[in-house]
Amino acid sequence: MKNKIEEIYNLFNSFPNINTDSRKTIDNSLFFALKGENFNGNKFAEIALKNGAEYAIIDEKKFKKNNRYILVDNVLETLQKLAEFHRNKFNIPVIAITGTNGKTTTKELIHQILSKKYNTIATPGNFNNHIGVPLSLLSINKTTEIAIIEMGANHTKEISSLCKIAKPNYGLITNIGKAHLEGFKNIQGVIDTKNELYSYLYKNNGIAFVNKNNNILLNLSKNLKKIFYGTTDDCYCFGNTLEINPFLKIFYNNKKQIIQSQLIGDYNLENILSAICVGKYFKVDDKDIINAVEDYKPCNNRSQFVKTERNNIILDAYNANPVSVKAAINNFNLLRSDNKIVILGDMLELGDESISEHKNIIDLLSKSGFKNVILIGEIFSSINTKFKTYKNTNIALQNLKNENISSADILIKGSRKNYLEKLIKIL
Repeated sequence: MKNKIEEIYNLFNSFPNINTDSRKTIDNSLFFALKGENFNGNKFAEIALKNGAEYAIIDEKKFKKNNRYILVDNVLETLQKLAEFHRNKFNIPVIAITGTNGKTTTKELIHQILSKKYNTIATPGNFNNHIGVPLSLLSINKTTEIAIIEMGANHTKEISSLCKIAKPNYGLITNIGKAHLEGFKNIQGVIDTKNELYSYLYKNNGIAFVNKNNNILLNLSKNLKKIFYGTTDDCYCFGNTLEINPFLKIFYNNKKQIIQSQLIGDYNLENILSAICVGKYFKVDDKDIINAVEDYKPCNNRSQFVKTERNNIILDAYNANPVSVKAAINNFNLLRSDNKIVILGDMLELGDESISEHKNIIDLLSKSGFKNVILIGEIFSSINTKFKTYKNTNIALQNLKNENISSADILIKGSRKNYLEKLIKIL
C-alpha cells in the first residue's frame, strides 16, 4: 500500500487537482472513483478522463482499460492515506475545529482573521467528514502557512480517525450538546467523541483553545496545554455582549475594542471570542481582527438576516438540535419587536429522545410567551399542541401563502432536510 501511495503522490505532484465528480471538467486532475449508497464512481471513471482527468483511481478491476486507470484496494482509504502522506510533508500549524454547534461559523471567522496575516486554507463550507477533511488537506501547498480543518462526526471514533489523517497541533471544541443521538446513543457518546480531539492533542503535545465558561470543556481539557477565552478578564481573550438588535455587538479585552458584527444572536459571542483568541495567539493586529469579524457575513441559511419586501427574517435552517434551537428561541425572545413569528422545523437524528426533546421545545415556546408559532415536520405534528402544525414544508407553503404575513420579525429554524428556506418566497 505504501508503494502505491507514493506512486499516486508522484502523480498528484504533477496533477495537483482532485476530482470526485465525473460531471465536472477539471484539467490536470486525478479522479477518485468513490462509492456511496446510490452510486459507484468506478462506472464514471471513463467519463472523468474524457472531462480532463489525467488518471482515475479505481477499486474494481473490470473498469481498468489502460494505464491511465490505477487499481487500488479501496478508493476512499487511498484518498485518506494520500491526504495523510501529503500532510506529513508540511510543518505548519493545523487547527482542528469540532463541536455540536457553531463549528462552521467559528472556522469561517478564524479563516477570515488569520487570512489578514497568513496564507491560509480552510475546509470549504461544512465539508467536514471522512471525504471532506482529506480533500481539504490536499489543498495545502508550498505557500500555505496555516490550515484550518473542520471536523464533523455522527459516530464514535470519527474525530479520532480524522485526527490521524490531519494531525492537528492546535484544536478547538466549540461546545458539546445533544445532536446525532441516533449514532451516538446518548449525550455521553457525544462527549466522548468530541473529546477525541483533546485526546489527540494531549498525546501529541498540542494546544487547545478552550471556552472557560464551559464546564464540560474545562473538565475535559484539565490535562491539556490550553489558552482560555470567555467572558471573564482572567482569560487570554475575554469579551461580552454590548447589544443584540438583531446583530451582535461586542467588546473584547477592553471597552475600546468594539465589534459590530453581521451575526445574529448572543450565542455567536463564544464563536467570535474563540476566533479572536486564535487571531491574537497568532499575532494578528487588532484592527485586522475587528475588520475581519465585521466583514464576515453568514450564508448558506446559517443565522442569515433576510429582509423581504414585507418582513424581516432570521433564517437559520441549515442545522438544528436541542441546544441550538433553545438558543435561537431565547435570543429571539430578546429582540425588540411588536410582531414576532416563530417557525420551527423538526430536529432530526435524536433517536429515542426525539419526542421528549420536541416537547421540551414546545414547552419553552409556551413559557416564552410566543403567540404566533408554526411547527413543521412529522415529529412536531405528532405532538398535541396549541400551536399550528404542518407535516412538511410544502404543506406549510400552500397554507401560509394565503395569509399575507407582513410587518413581522420572523425566526425560521430547523434541520436541513426540512428545506424551510422555501418559505422565504411567500414571506
